[in-house]
Amino acid sequence: MTEAIEQFFATLPDRAPQVLHAPLTGTLRIDLADDGRTQHWVLRMRQGAVDVDQGPVDADAIWYSSMDLFDRLVTGRAHALAALFRNESTFSGRVVLFLAFRQFFPSPPGTRDPREVAREKVRRAR
Repeated sequence: MTEAIEQFFATLPDRAPQVLHAPLTGTLRIDLADDGRTQHWVLRMRQGAVDVDQGPVDADAIWYSSMDLFDRLVTGRAHALAALFRNESTFSGRVVLFLAFRQFFPSPPGTRDPREVAREKVRRAR
C-alpha cells in the first residue's frame, strides 16, 4: 500500500462534511489488488460523514481496482469514471455510492476552475 493511499483513507472522515452533501446512506467496499493479495477498505457513508474500516464485509456496493490505479486516482493522475469505462476497474451495487465517493478524488495536477480562468481574462482585458 502506498503512502498516498493510506493518507487518502485517513483524511476521508475529516473531508466528508465538505464532500457528502446529498442525503446518502450506504456501505462501499473498495477491494485493492496488488501481487495476488487484496486489501478491503470499507466506507460507511452518510450525509456529511464517512467511517473508514478494513475487512471483507458485506457491502451495498463493491469497487475493485488495482493498487496502482487507485494510487493514480488519489494523486489526481487518473479519473475514476474513465477507469470504469476502460475496464481498468469494476463496480457492482448501488452506483450512487460510487458517484458520491469519486468526489473525494483530487483534480489532476495543474487543473484550474474555468470560472477563475475567465475572471483572469476579463481582468487582463480591462
